[in-house]
Amino acid sequence: MSNKLWGGRFSAATDHLVEQFNASIEVDQRMALEDIRGSQAHARMLAACGIITEAERDQIVDGLAAIAEEITSGAFSFSEKLEDVHMNIEQRLTERIGDAGKKLHTARSRNDQVATDVRLYLRRRSEAVMEQIVALQQALVSQAEQHAEAIMPGFTHLQSAQPVTFGHHLLAWVEMLERDRDRLADARKRMNISPLGSAALAGTTFAIDRAMTARELGFDAPCRNSLDGVSDRDFIIELLGCASLCAIHLSRMSEEMILWMSAQFQFIDLPDAYCTGSSIMPQKKNPDMPELVRGKSGRIVGGLVAMLMTMKSLPLAYNKDMQEDKTAIFDALDQLEGCLRIFAGMVPGMRVNRDRMHAAAASGFATATDLADALVRAGVPFRESHRIVGESVAWCIDHGKELHEMDDAACAAIHPSLTREMVARLSVEACVAARDHLGGTAPDRVRAQCAWWQQQWRK
Repeated sequence: MSNKLWGGRFSAATDHLVEQFNASIEVDQRMALEDIRGSQAHARMLAACGIITEAERDQIVDGLAAIAEEITSGAFSFSEKLEDVHMNIEQRLTERIGDAGKKLHTARSRNDQVATDVRLYLRRRSEAVMEQIVALQQALVSQAEQHAEAIMPGFTHLQSAQPVTFGHHLLAWVEMLERDRDRLADARKRMNISPLGSAALAGTTFAIDRAMTARELGFDAPCRNSLDGVSDRDFIIELLGCASLCAIHLSRMSEEMILWMSAQFQFIDLPDAYCTGSSIMPQKKNPDMPELVRGKSGRIVGGLVAMLMTMKSLPLAYNKDMQEDKTAIFDALDQLEGCLRIFAGMVPGMRVNRDRMHAAAASGFATATDLADALVRAGVPFRESHRIVGESVAWCIDHGKELHEMDDAACAAIHPSLTREMVARLSVEACVAARDHLGGTAPDRVRAQCAWWQQQWRK
C-alpha cells in the first residue's frame, strides 16, 4: 500500500530510485513562502465562498503562518519522500492542525498550485534582477560622467574607426541594459496572470471566486482558460529569453573589458579585488570576473534552449516534463543576478588610462572621415573626397606619418583641394567636439545624457 498523499489507488510502495528521480524538493523548496502565500489566499477564498468554515480558514491561515516561521528560521525539515514543496507544506500543516489541513486542497490541484507559485516567485525574482540592472547602469553612468572628455578610438571590425569619448562608449552599455530591463518589465505583464482555480486542467465543480485570489496575490486577472492556465510555460521561456539577451550584453561588455585591460591596449585597470593572479607567472593580473561572466552567458542561454526543447512537443495539459522548468529558470536568474552584482561592484573601481586611450585614438587614421567631410565642404563630391583621403592614408602609411603631419607638397600631389591647413586641423578633440547632436559623442552631449539618466532614476 502506498503511503503517499496521492496513493489511494496504488497497491505498492514507490521504488526508492523512483522517489529520488521524481522528487523536485531540492529545486522547488525555494518557493516555499510563495506556496504558503498562495495557500492562504486559497483558504480565505474557500471560506468566503462557503466551502470551508471561517474557523477552518483561521486554522489553516495561522498554521501556514507558523510553518512560514519554521522555514524562515531553518527549523523546517524538507523530505524527499514527499516529493515537492507543496506536499511537504501540506503534510506539515495537517500535522499541526489536524483534519482542517486536509481541506486546504479542495478545489485545486498541484497543477494550478505550482503554476501559481512559480509565477509569484519569478515575479519577485525578475523585479530583483531589474533592480540589479539599474544598479549597474548607475555605476556606468557615474563613470561616464567622470570620463565625458576622455577620448578613445571607436572601433568597427575591431579596427580603429573614429574617435569617441569613453563616456559615450559606457553610455552605449547603459542603453543595452535598459532594453534588458524594459524586456523584463514587459514580460512581467504577461506573467502576472493567475492560474489558481484552474485545478488539474478543467476547472472545478466548486463555486469558487478566482478573481478574489487573483486580487489578493497581486495578479492582474485570472487566466481565461484552465487548460492553458496549468500548461502555459511561455512566461518562463520569455524570462529565459530576457535573461539570455542580458547575459549576451554582459558578455560583450566583458570582452571589451578583457581587451582593454590587456598589455596591448592598457586602456583600463580593474580593481584588484575583482581580479586573480597566476600560480606560476607572478606578473599576471587576470580579469577573471569578466571572463566568468562571459562564460556564464553560455550557461544561461543553455537554459533557454533546454526549456524550448522541453516544451516543443508537449500536448495539453500538464506533463511531468514541466518539472524541469524550474531548474532552467532558477539557475539562469541566479547566474544573471550574480553577474550583475559582480559588475555593479567592479565598475566603480575601474581606473581609466586617459593618455593611453588618447594616443590610440590619435593614431590609426581615426580622423579620416572628418577630412573627407572637410573636402566635401570645400566643394568636392563625397565619393571623390573618399578617394582622396584613401590616397592620403596610403601616402601616410608609406611615409610613417599621420594625416595631420602631411606637408604642402604631399597634399598638392594628391589633389588641389587638399591643403596643409585642412589636415592640420585634424585633432581628435575637434573630431569629437564636432559630433554635438543627440546621440553624439561630444563631451557636452555625454554629460547631458548622464543628467538625463539620473533624472529618470529620481522619478
